[in-house]
Amino acid sequence: MSFYENNVLPHLINCACSSSAIMKLREKVVPLAYGNVLEVGMGSGVNLALYNATNVNMVWGLEPSTGMRKKAQKNIASCAIRVEWLSLPGEQIPLEDNSVDSIVLTYTLCTIPDWRAAMKQMHRVLKADGKIFFCEHGQAPDESVVKWQDRANGLWSRAFGGCNLNRPIIESIEDSGFSMDWFESKYIRGMPKFVSFISVGAASKTSALVN
Repeated sequence: MSFYENNVLPHLINCACSSSAIMKLREKVVPLAYGNVLEVGMGSGVNLALYNATNVNMVWGLEPSTGMRKKAQKNIASCAIRVEWLSLPGEQIPLEDNSVDSIVLTYTLCTIPDWRAAMKQMHRVLKADGKIFFCEHGQAPDESVVKWQDRANGLWSRAFGGCNLNRPIIESIEDSGFSMDWFESKYIRGMPKFVSFISVGAASKTSALVN
């Protein structure tokens, strides 16, 4: 990876994804995780302080970025929960079938190059009664905003490590063998609408995936 990807980009993403408004949204779902947890796209580990240590056995942190894993060391050191890194991308989760109790996705689906393959892997490793807890930004409900998302997406993606502005989050999860237990979506105040439409919620594994 380049100097920008290893040193500059992790700092930019960490700052953008740990603002007070973003952290309040994370707080709605991360503490709900339980058992053996897989966090896909752990990044700098900002979620670690939000886990309920009483309900979590351990966390597998899947993060392919060396720069992000390096930035996470301070948060891991102060965390009471055991954390094990998985350095492969989301499309190649190196865990056994039905080995995960819950999955945490926070600002991750926007970035995974082949999100369909990644969701298939999450479906595979999640237990039959497992749940996904998510907080993701994506495609807005307003046509005028979507037009700006589509226009800006290419430049935005190149500048921010492959992040996409216009992925339909709820539909993406539901089309991957999961059903929504609950969710809420809204724009974050004080941010441009084309980057601030956030969906938070929980989904259950409900069906086999169709190839």
